[in-house]
Amino acid sequence: MSKIVAVNAGPRMGWNTESLISSAAKGAESKGAEIVRFDLFKLERYTGCISCFGCKREKFKGHCVCRDGLTQVLDAIRESDGLIIGSPNYLSEMTASFRALYERLMFQNLTYNVEKPCCNEHPIPVLLIMTCNSPEAGYLNLMKGYQQAMSTFVGPTEILISGDTLQIKDYSKTDWEWSLFNAEAKQKRHETVFPEEVKKAFDMGAQMVKA
Repeated sequence: MSKIVAVNAGPRMGWNTESLISSAAKGAESKGAEIVRFDLFKLERYTGCISCFGCKREKFKGHCVCRDGLTQVLDAIRESDGLIIGSPNYLSEMTASFRALYERLMFQNLTYNVEKPCCNEHPIPVLLIMTCNSPEAGYLNLMKGYQQAMSTFVGPTEILISGDTLQIKDYSKTDWEWSLFNAEAKQKRHETVFPEEVKKAFDMGAQMVKA
C-alpha cells in the first residue's frame, strides 16, 4: 500500500487550503493509499533551518539533525511514497510554517557537490497547493520556482493554485471595511469555481498514487 503524507501549512481548518489538501488526500485514498496527515500549526515548537550543516556530514546525509516539532514530519516524508502539501499565500509568500518545513526538507538533500547536487535516493511525487485572495496568475512564477526546486530535491512536483478565494463567510458582518474586494463576486466564485478546484485536487491526489 502506498503511503502519502498530507501537510497543511495553513492555520484555518475547513477553509480553502485545508479543503483542497483534504480532497487531494481523499483522491489518494480512493486509489488505496494510506494517508499520514500533519497540521503544522498544531505541532510542537519548531524552526526553519538553523544552518548547523549537520545534514552535510556523511553519517547524517539526507537527514535534518535538528530535533523539534518538524522531525516527525520530515521522517514521515522520507518514508512515504508521495507528498501533498498546501499553504495559503500571506503577503505574497507561503506561510512561515510552510517555509520552515520547506527549508528543512530541501536543505537536507542539498550536497554542495557539483557532480551530485542532491543526495535524495528516494524521490517521491509531490502535489504543491497554494491558495490566495488575488488572481492566481500573479503567483504562477512563484509557484513555478517552488515546483522546479522541489522537483530537484524531493521529487516530480505538480502545482495547483486557487486564486481569488473567499476569506470569510460574510464580508458585511465585520467591524472593518473590505472595500478592496467584491464580496458578491468572491461568493459566486466560491460556489461555482472552487468546487471544480476541489475536484481537481481529488483527481491530482488519485493520479499521484497511480503514477
